[in-house]
Amino acid sequence: MKSRFIMVLALVLASACTSKDDLKKMIKENPEIITEAIEANPEKFIEALNNAVKASQEGQGKKREEEEKKVLEESFNKPLLAEIRSDESFRGNADAPITLIEYSDFECPFCSRGFNTVMELMEKYKGKIRFAYKHLPLSFHPQAMPAAQYYEAIRLQSPEKAWAFHDAIYKNQRALQNGEKFLKEEANKLKVDMAKLAKDVKSDAVQARIDADIAEAGKFGFQGTPGFLLNGIPVKGAYPASHFDSLIAELKKRGKISL
Repeated sequence: MKSRFIMVLALVLASACTSKDDLKKMIKENPEIITEAIEANPEKFIEALNNAVKASQEGQGKKREEEEKKVLEESFNKPLLAEIRSDESFRGNADAPITLIEYSDFECPFCSRGFNTVMELMEKYKGKIRFAYKHLPLSFHPQAMPAAQYYEAIRLQSPEKAWAFHDAIYKNQRALQNGEKFLKEEANKLKVDMAKLAKDVKSDAVQARIDADIAEAGKFGFQGTPGFLLNGIPVKGAYPASHFDSLIAELKKRGKISL
């Protein structure tokens, strides 16, 4: 078997007239050529396959890195413009030079990491950053939409209480498994008007605001959560605060912001 493979291979290599199509036809008509080669040299085959996979992954990774750099450069020159509504609720200095907007899902574990990052940035750039929370509840998180509805209904009564509600969920995210019972309990702790809350939580106005956030996130290419805009620069995923630090430093270097 082995000698037959070597003989066929030698003939193929020796023939200057052998075209690519001829070679494909030969292998198609004699697939045992390949299987015999693998069986005769399994270690070399596995090594070659692993090297090919590694080279492919490195190539894809390099290509992805180059694409991300290109997108980042474009976003510095043409930042994405999120809608800032007249009643937008900001945490921090409303006139701050740094604007951080998050598109988030209350039930997403990565958004819990994002919450910690946001709080770190708010402290580090105190007085120089403002933060707005927008919604991107994912369909496979059953409690994400109800939580967003409660947040917006509470915000209609008090933006400060809505922020407190936001923090309470991310600090005790597992309790969301209890559904509306947990949401009502947290709202009650904030001493909101529960009758008004019950009416507003399912209102068209609340749902329209959430739907607008979802549409805006989709327009910016955010499909998973969390997604951020830092002065219009997209950040997809739960990156650490150091990643945002580097973007802020680059914005400052380019004269886009003054801190």
